[in-house]
Amino acid sequence: MTDRHHRRARGILAALAVTASLGTATAAAAPAPPTPPTPGTFPTTRPHPSVSAACSAAYRITKKLDGGASWDMCWRYSTDAGLILDRVTYQPPGGAPVRVLTTARLAQIHVPYDDGGAEYDDLTGAGFGWGLQDLKPAECPGGTLSSVKVPEVGTVKGLCTTTRARGHAYRMASDSGSGVYQAQAKDLLVYTVNKVGWYEYISEWRFAADGTIGANVGATGSLSPVDYNATDGRGWPIGKEARGYATSHAHNVFWKLDFGLDNGKDRIEQYDSTVTAPVGDGGPTVKTKRTAVTKELAGDAKNMRWWRVVSGTGKNADGHARSYEIVPGHTDTHAGRGFTKHDVYFTQSRACEQYASNNIGNCPAAAGDSVDKWVNGETLAKPTVWVNIGFHHIARDEDQQPMPVHWQGFQLAPRDVTAMNPLTPPDLASQNGQPDSRS
Repeated sequence: MTDRHHRRARGILAALAVTASLGTATAAAAPAPPTPPTPGTFPTTRPHPSVSAACSAAYRITKKLDGGASWDMCWRYSTDAGLILDRVTYQPPGGAPVRVLTTARLAQIHVPYDDGGAEYDDLTGAGFGWGLQDLKPAECPGGTLSSVKVPEVGTVKGLCTTTRARGHAYRMASDSGSGVYQAQAKDLLVYTVNKVGWYEYISEWRFAADGTIGANVGATGSLSPVDYNATDGRGWPIGKEARGYATSHAHNVFWKLDFGLDNGKDRIEQYDSTVTAPVGDGGPTVKTKRTAVTKELAGDAKNMRWWRVVSGTGKNADGHARSYEIVPGHTDTHAGRGFTKHDVYFTQSRACEQYASNNIGNCPAAAGDSVDKWVNGETLAKPTVWVNIGFHHIARDEDQQPMPVHWQGFQLAPRDVTAMNPLTPPDLASQNGQPDSRS
């Protein structure tokens, strides 16, 4: 059997206590060590500040970005899910704060091997949360590393909060004169690195001044030296000639998102556009259809299809309902398991439904232990969003040694959160709805 050493010693680390703030890192007093877990079992994650209550300064991340927009959120750490973000709030320049996410986190990293000899659930079956790595200052340029107290092991500086340039926020040449409207932007980054066997996962959240949120996982580390098999014909030759093969495998990364836009109830909408070929001398036409998603759904990304989460109460200054669009990145959909066959899932929120596979949320036995089993036609009164982004890793010579980071992820793009671009310069602020023909 292929084995990349995902089986980590279980129970060797107790729950983690982390402290962080942007600009200054302050270590909170370490809690009393929990009762040591029974060998071979996972300990229960230590309780953290309630999502419904404002977090203390030690658990808060806040940053005002260039242009005046700001982000504010609480965080906590789980020995299963790793970093968890709560009460994620965006405040556009000069505007009121907008609650975007109640909770956001990883929900699984599922790793099946092409030869069928090994399959792992890295969060709930391989000790993801216990593999938090100690980061050096060079790994958090310009930012703050916060201390993580690992009982019986020591202190790990494992959480980075920093900013990073992303280039143009916008650019528009004036139609009158030679003026140019342009702005360079920085994003707030919050990330950890967790080691599982030979792999190291960079779990990154990126918050932009225009209200966009990016969620990404980068896999790096090393190819396992025990995964070389020149007989099954499923790998790719690496090393001298063709004597060694690294077994191909998939990384199916799931995120779990509970929105609660504007602290209210959300609804889900799906949009599909159909292109009709031109007739005669005319041009092709496009018609877009909106479908209200009122029941639980396992959704598949298709050309010109997208979804948005719509606020049940909040509207922008133009009277339009605020929403966030789900923008998946490139994905390799893996058809090997029911829960990996679809790109998004919308389920009715249940406290026990925590992980997309190998769920350890103590649901009733009949409920099943993966997200596909929870899509059963129930009305979406309080939707939870699950995003699945896959990567089929066929190793190459360049993957050694160490392995370059390969990224997979998605964005949450604001749609009608503000009445105009929140970074609009004052000279253009009057051009809402109808741009001046001589801007």
